[in-house]
Amino acid sequence: MEKICQWIDEHKDEIIQTLQSWISVPSLKADAAEGAPFGKETRRILDMALGDAEAMGFATRDLEGYAGDVRMGPLDQDPLAILTHLDIVPVGDGWTVDPFAGVVDGDRILGRGSVDDKGPGVAALYAMKAVLESGVPLKREVRLILGCDEETGMGDILYYTNRVGMPREGFSPDAMYPVINTEKGQLGIRLTAPATGDGLKVKRIAVGERRNVIPGKASALIDGDEALCARINSLAKEMAVAVEAEMAEGGVLLKAKGIPGHASLPEIAKNAIGELLLMLRALGVQGPLKALADNVGVEYDGDSLGVACSDQTSGALTCNLGILRYDENGLYAELDIRFPLLCDGKRVLETVKAAFAGMLNAEEASYSAPHHVSPNSKLVTALLDAYHTQTGRPKECMAIGGGTYARCLAEGVAFGATFPEEEEKAHQADEYIRIETLMLNVKIIARAILLLAGREGAEL
Repeated sequence: MEKICQWIDEHKDEIIQTLQSWISVPSLKADAAEGAPFGKETRRILDMALGDAEAMGFATRDLEGYAGDVRMGPLDQDPLAILTHLDIVPVGDGWTVDPFAGVVDGDRILGRGSVDDKGPGVAALYAMKAVLESGVPLKREVRLILGCDEETGMGDILYYTNRVGMPREGFSPDAMYPVINTEKGQLGIRLTAPATGDGLKVKRIAVGERRNVIPGKASALIDGDEALCARINSLAKEMAVAVEAEMAEGGVLLKAKGIPGHASLPEIAKNAIGELLLMLRALGVQGPLKALADNVGVEYDGDSLGVACSDQTSGALTCNLGILRYDENGLYAELDIRFPLLCDGKRVLETVKAAFAGMLNAEEASYSAPHHVSPNSKLVTALLDAYHTQTGRPKECMAIGGGTYARCLAEGVAFGATFPEEEEKAHQADEYIRIETLMLNVKIIARAILLLAGREGAEL
């Protein structure tokens, strides 16, 4: 292992440059094109990543632009999967640097996808290369799977599984260390309703792009004059809500400010839609917008919806209102709910329907059951050994609200890529990965490969 770590250190500049190249591709899902089911930019990043792997001497496969893989060892022999993704979430507001420049600022590499999940993908690729260069014999295939649709539904992995089959066991460096062996269930809910003519006249709201993103900004155009504008600004101070009003073409424009984030971590963010809804309710809004303010508002625990719950293993349910559209044609909104291991997700849906009965129609948009792997499994034991040996840190298992590719494996966990004390910047402005963290990931993953795929008796 000493020689492997030495090889990794010697290739530090190359690792950084590869990540910068991957960051430079704005691989956000877009309209399908020939050979590019998730858009031309995801096609471009997949080509780049597979090209880098081929140049390193690996066997690669392109699954028609849905995903690709990088393989070494005895092919098709009980593959150990390492699952990462190349697609990203929208850039959003608040960046202080070009999100696609891969700017190096001290010990940080900034850019959309730097930590979620291009950085970990680069780390896994170079970990495989380090093991390959070491000459350590492998008893099973090691397979890095590069997906292109993790952020918007995992249609890539469904295609991959149907096309070539998914390995039984593996890990995904798409969360945090030590080992995440429990992922909450996920429930997406679509909400629709006709517009109402009662109460405050709201002309237009258009906020959010993905339900799994907590909006940092929200706005609404309402009917009103200078006097209403002044009243709103005064009321905002009294209510302690982050809303400002100004005159605009067609009426009064309300602007709410929050803190953007990931729907699985609402406690470290603030949903601007909630701030906006509270002000609209105070101004006399009626109908479906009032129902949303009453039943969701700024809450993220589902209490007013009647679905708040928790368990010891996976923690509390979370709820995020990530998308809201409203005009004369009606309302459209989406909720992202992450529910605990012991919670009945289908019952959550029925409870939400009942809470909105008569005001909004609620229907299931997506559903994924909770995922759990025993902390005593060989997989978890080996990964914790790799983590502890390389870092000296305690061996622990954790639960998260986020959903990773790990749930696509019969026995899969999330393993890395950030450490517990590090700032959570996935899906946020100025996303970054520390260079020290990136390099340590390469070493940890390389050690994990040796423990899980190295032939018995191979020197570590």
